[in-house]
Amino acid sequence: MSEASENEMTFWDHLDELRTILFRIAIFVTVLSFGFFAYMRELFDNVILAPAQNDFFFYNWLNALGNKLPILPDFCVGEFHVKIININLASQFFVHISTSFWFALVFSFPFVIYQLFLFVKPALYNNERKNAGIAFLFGNILFYIGVAVGYVMVFPLTLRFLAGYQLSSYIDNSVSLDSYMGSFLMLCFIMGLVFELPLLSWILSQLGILKRNFFNKFRKHAVVILLILAAFITPSGDPFTLMVVFLPIYMLWEISAMVVKK
Repeated sequence: MSEASENEMTFWDHLDELRTILFRIAIFVTVLSFGFFAYMRELFDNVILAPAQNDFFFYNWLNALGNKLPILPDFCVGEFHVKIININLASQFFVHISTSFWFALVFSFPFVIYQLFLFVKPALYNNERKNAGIAFLFGNILFYIGVAVGYVMVFPLTLRFLAGYQLSSYIDNSVSLDSYMGSFLMLCFIMGLVFELPLLSWILSQLGILKRNFFNKFRKHAVVILLILAAFITPSGDPFTLMVVFLPIYMLWEISAMVVKK
């Protein structure tokens, strides 16, 4: 369809096109969900439950680093194992289904963004299409980097602190399956969204809402707010864990300042 005919499309034509795109996205996510459902047991043993075991590669790295740097907190060294239990009859079945859907949603993120880009593409000029394509590609990369940071560092450090925290020696720690999966999905997904800050800043800049002087003016305020956010994401109070989370987020702030207009 030509651009001229695109300009003549009515509201209902655009609504039908959007409905077609949403239907295509739903089919893609559904098919991907069935694929993850078939291999979810292997994913649980080797990926999802890996941070609950002492041989997780990030723990091995921390142990090697802790032997050289005694300043690291105690929960970063030594043995570690989380006992995960199921207390509801249908939890394992529903977690199997819901986790398959969330995995499909995360891995279909580029397809979803591309389909939405196709919907708004006719309304953009040629230079805007090129810039938007680069921006959304950059946004996809940042999203997956954020998910990886959440999985490799943020969730394991949070799990290691909370699972090892004891209010009383008479209380044994056992983590329910629902609690483990809720924290796992939330932290990984939140970190993915947090890493979209540069893309959001670029969009607001293109709309004329956000300028570079905003970042220069509120940099000190941002440091305080981001430290509070990092402390909220990781309840551990030690400086090492706080910096592990704070530094990537602050790096996103500086990248956002670079991509917006002066």
